[in-house]
Amino acid sequence: MKRNLSVLLSLVVLAGLMLTACGAKPVVQTEGVKETAFKAVKVEAPNCDYGGEFKSIEAVDELTVKVTLCVPDPAFPSKIAFTSFAIQPADYLTFTGGNGALLEKPIGTGPYYVSNWVRGDQLVFKAFPDYWGEKAMSDTLVFKWSTESAQRLVELQSGTVDGIDNPGPDDFAKIEGDSALQLMPRPALNIMYLGFNNNPQVDGFDNAANPLANEKVRQAIAMGLDRQRIVDNFYPAGSEVADYFTPCAIPNGCVGDKWYGFDAAAAKALLAEAGYPDGFETVLNYRDVVRGYLPDPNVVAQDIQAQLKENLNITVNIEVMESGAFLDAADSGQLKGLHMLGWGADYPDQTNFLGYHFGAGASKQFGDKFTDITEALDKGAQLASDAEREPFYTTANNAVRAHVPMIPIAHGGSGVAYKAGLQGNPHSSPLGNETFSVMGNGTGTFVWMQNAEPISLYCADETDGESLRACEQVTQSLLGYQTGGTAVEPVLAESYSANADLTEWTFKLRKGVKFHNGFTLDAADVVASLSVQWDAANPLHTGNTGAFSYWSGLFGTFLNAPAQ
Repeated sequence: MKRNLSVLLSLVVLAGLMLTACGAKPVVQTEGVKETAFKAVKVEAPNCDYGGEFKSIEAVDELTVKVTLCVPDPAFPSKIAFTSFAIQPADYLTFTGGNGALLEKPIGTGPYYVSNWVRGDQLVFKAFPDYWGEKAMSDTLVFKWSTESAQRLVELQSGTVDGIDNPGPDDFAKIEGDSALQLMPRPALNIMYLGFNNNPQVDGFDNAANPLANEKVRQAIAMGLDRQRIVDNFYPAGSEVADYFTPCAIPNGCVGDKWYGFDAAAAKALLAEAGYPDGFETVLNYRDVVRGYLPDPNVVAQDIQAQLKENLNITVNIEVMESGAFLDAADSGQLKGLHMLGWGADYPDQTNFLGYHFGAGASKQFGDKFTDITEALDKGAQLASDAEREPFYTTANNAVRAHVPMIPIAHGGSGVAYKAGLQGNPHSSPLGNETFSVMGNGTGTFVWMQNAEPISLYCADETDGESLRACEQVTQSLLGYQTGGTAVEPVLAESYSANADLTEWTFKLRKGVKFHNGFTLDAADVVASLSVQWDAANPLHTGNTGAFSYWSGLFGTFLNAPAQ
């Protein structure tokens, strides 16, 4: 059956422009790509022994997609609604080879399409006239960016932008006191953490054993870091010290024992017991990018450096990395010491926090995985009710506390700010996925300024929030999240259903939905878009880095994964 998809995806035809059925010129021209007729197709694992969650993806008919899972998954609708699983035309995926033009010019079904991306300057979107849903309020949407919160606020105050992301901690009061502006806080559904590489041998330690491979060393650092000091000094109102990795607003986020309290004396004694009475030298990597979970990375890094020297005599050398390179190195387990990173909720479930970071399909970010964590997470994820799940997430939280793959530091308060008097529905999203098609300023052009430039716009292979937000204006998934909320709602699928044990999910697609290049959405496009992520042997499983971290983090091992 897999050969059928290979035939479908191998069709690259002679140059020409594809016209819509009514003869209108498509707004995005994909020269050299012709729309092929629908063909029923199914991609299937031979069995479930390969270790992943998916058993098969099938285009039953032109408007019906069936996904069969190896295990029950009550969170499946929330997962498949995420931006990484957005649908693009099968023929376009083939034409790009899974990268190339795909990284900067996605072909979606959303209210906006990518008009022009000037790297280092701005990203321009235009309203899609054939959009199946409610048309965008503004004809043009512009994304700009600045790493400096002060600069973003100046741009908003001067009127050159209509909205900004993540005002600095000191700017909240200024915005609230300015009648020309409006502040919209976000719930702190995020986590900032200090991560470790626990592999015994890591480059950078002169071929000596990595001190961070020692669990007692990691526990000592957990006790020796005053997290309250960091939150009090460097975070805005609405932030709090993280006693657990997952925010307590998420079911079973805060079950089990709280994190270690600050105790410098006990930390120093434990470090000596681990064999490092005089401390050691390591590195702290991070990217200089503002996030809701980390409003000022430079000063937080310097405070961590100072605390570890003062409390444990650990010498920390700070190394700032370019954002894309940093995320790639984190996913592939190449960061050699400590690193600062964080996470904002994609959907409100433990599978998006503990499961994604510490489950069996998680990346190599923290080094070797721990079976007592992965087994508890696997069992908890398959149960439908929060009460049934609680014992397993209690076990997992306690095991994370014992093994210390990272130190949870803060759930960061954040927000967005807009000009006052905007039309439509200006909003902040608890998931950081603001929808700009529902707001306008009356001029036809809406300008948004965020913290950083997107890395790429093929968000199947991105985890960066700035990239994901841009993709969300252009591409759409079978399901989606309510504007400004977390509830799942139909998008490209007008309805869906599941069998009693939550292992078979059937989606009925909307009829007549157009892609930006004039092609018509069908079930084969869904199979192609998902299977290129799932199947590591698919020639289109390339992307930007080839990590496809969301797929493995949420759905486990890839089909045909290469041997470790």
